Amino acid sequence: MAESFEDLGLDPCLVKALEIEKIIIPTDIQSRVIPEIILNKDVIMRSETGTGKTLAYLLPLFEKIKNTSKEMKAVILAPTHELVIQIQRQMEKLSQNSGFSIRSTPIIGGTNITRQIDKLKGKPQIIVGSPGRILELIQKNKIKAQTIQMIILDEADRLLDMHNVEPVLKIIKSLQKERQLIIASATLPQKTIDMAKSFMADPVLLTSEGGESIPESISHCCLITEQRDKIELLTKLIKNLDPVKALVFLNNVDQIDNLTGKLQFHGIKIESLHGTDYKMDRKRVMDDYRTGRLRILIASDIAARGLQMDGITYIFNIDIPEGSKDYLHRAGRTGRNGLKGIVVSLATVYEMPLLRKIEKELKIKIENKILFKGKITEDTESRGIRSV
Repeated sequence: MAESFEDLGLDPCLVKALEIEKIIIPTDIQSRVIPEIILNKDVIMRSETGTGKTLAYLLPLFEKIKNTSKEMKAVILAPTHELVIQIQRQMEKLSQNSGFSIRSTPIIGGTNITRQIDKLKGKPQIIVGSPGRILELIQKNKIKAQTIQMIILDEADRLLDMHNVEPVLKIIKSLQKERQLIIASATLPQKTIDMAKSFMADPVLLTSEGGESIPESISHCCLITEQRDKIELLTKLIKNLDPVKALVFLNNVDQIDNLTGKLQFHGIKIESLHGTDYKMDRKRVMDDYRTGRLRILIASDIAARGLQMDGITYIFNIDIPEGSKDYLHRAGRTGRNGLKGIVVSLATVYEMPLLRKIEKELKIKIENKILFKGKITEDTESRGIRSV
């Protein structure tokens, strides 16, 4: 593992840009991926949420196009509106802080296509967006596919599923044969890897060393309660802890609206995020959450995919996730960039064996706690069930 970004052969201006964001030491996946991309290899990258996958492909991309002609060089595909915007914002930071003036623009379906065509007239070197709209603009000859040298699939397991794969493959086929292809995702089933290999040139498969892990900046606790009391307990937790920004997870998607309504009835300003939300509704909720107008958000595991947002201080599991991988993905939404975060799980006595199994597999300590006089405190009886 490289001890610095200089060791990876990046331009000093890019290293300085990272220092401005207080990013000093490469993560394991960044150390392994960046040199391979710079060498023009096709790469399949699998690494958990919060390990720096976005910078792992953006940094070598910037390195490769910093002195090239001002024409479109790369396409980044992403499955959700908010992930597109997050990638775009990271590119804007790198461009501004490095002084390279690399232009990029987001291209998202469900918005005004005429305005997007106008933005393309500014000759961005990178476009990031949804497969459907980018394919539409390629077919209209508004995006010149023959100049594109690199294509990146972020959250590739979703982009290559049955709902998205057709436009993705059409985009890839429209590009020149000598293009470079990068696949990135937190989870990559073998069937997805096999599909990706079919349109890649001798790809390098890289996974983050050390297996599944959670940063030490995240602490974990559980409050044991009855199933019927979970909503009341969650209400008390939110009102007493007053989190700056929090995510609430549950397993049953069908219960999201019910839980949202009950918490709103108790005076909590809260919205929900579904995997099937209309794009404009999802955008409104995410904009409110990002700007702080909304501080509490309920989400399913599917809806939260690709959600990478700094400043989330609490994760509340109103249901225990079905496995350690799901717990890992939920926990990875907090404690980002070295900041502290807390995962609070509300568990019945029947759910405790599953929680202890997750604790063992992830090698973390989930402490039994109680809510006492408005504060999360030690459960002196270790199996205490009441929270008051």
